[in-house]
Amino acid sequence: MKTLITGGGGFLGQAIIRQLTKRGDEVVVLNRSAYPELQSMGVVCHRGDIADREAVLAAAEGCQAIVHVAAKAGPGLYAPDFEAPNVTGTANVLAACQQHAIGILVYTSSPSVVHGGGDIENGDESLSYPEHFHAPYPETKARAERLVLEANGPNLMTCALRPHLIWGPGDNQLVPRLVEKNRTGRLRLPAPEKLIDTVYIDNAAEAHVLALDNLLGPATAAGKPYFISNGEPRPNGEIIADLIRAYGETPRIGTISPRVAMAAAATVEGVWRMTRRRSDPPLSRFVVEHLSTAHWYSLEAAHRDLGYQPRVTIDDGLKRLREATQSFT
Repeated sequence: MKTLITGGGGFLGQAIIRQLTKRGDEVVVLNRSAYPELQSMGVVCHRGDIADREAVLAAAEGCQAIVHVAAKAGPGLYAPDFEAPNVTGTANVLAACQQHAIGILVYTSSPSVVHGGGDIENGDESLSYPEHFHAPYPETKARAERLVLEANGPNLMTCALRPHLIWGPGDNQLVPRLVEKNRTGRLRLPAPEKLIDTVYIDNAAEAHVLALDNLLGPATAAGKPYFISNGEPRPNGEIIADLIRAYGETPRIGTISPRVAMAAAATVEGVWRMTRRRSDPPLSRFVVEHLSTAHWYSLEAAHRDLGYQPRVTIDDGLKRLREATQSFT
């Protein structure tokens, strides 16, 4: 099967590509930048922006399936920066499916699309979208997920995966940012005892491959979203400390009152909005909300429909991350 991976040069995209090419699938990617390492794997690389419809149409020509990973993430507050890649980009992918008669689409979503501010414990796919979001990222991802799931039908089978906090060797976002804050002594957690889910990179990638195969075969996943994690919820202070240790650092994690953190975040956001800054604020209500609440999810639906079973445990993943970090340094 010939599959287009949008955002194939990213952390998750490359992991999906490795699994697909290993089993002999033909892969095409659409990225804004060049990735010689992908070309060396035999991947056909297209340069272009996901918000450019013509670029998406050109990259998708001749493909039988699309895995739509490309997105803008983060706590930024300037909505247009998220609208174009997350919503317009997804609409472009759907247009490519229609124009080229592509019948399979797997969309990379986020659990944040159903996080309304309170604790989520053993949450399942019956959770509804909240009426209000604290940041453009979850709001635009929720709208994009709806577009994808509503497009499911006889000519296009779609599903959405919601991997939660992906980490592992090759991550240049989540853990490096935690390590940087730890080094400066600015890592403060409002509720380190709250349980959260995470997912090791290889497990997240395999879930996407399983979703592709399901839509190609029995299609029991068609039109549905799925939470994807390691199924090992841990206190956020504990897993964050473990990830920092895997980088060879000593955790320097402090605490802060959730109320104080939220008030400070609201003040920072006020300054950012007033000055229309496009950079990520150093503190945001979106981040505080997620650090102050439990959010872990049932994998029952993913087990049942996709046959998803996390192969790499958190402890094994931490060992791999530690080894990769030591070999790099």
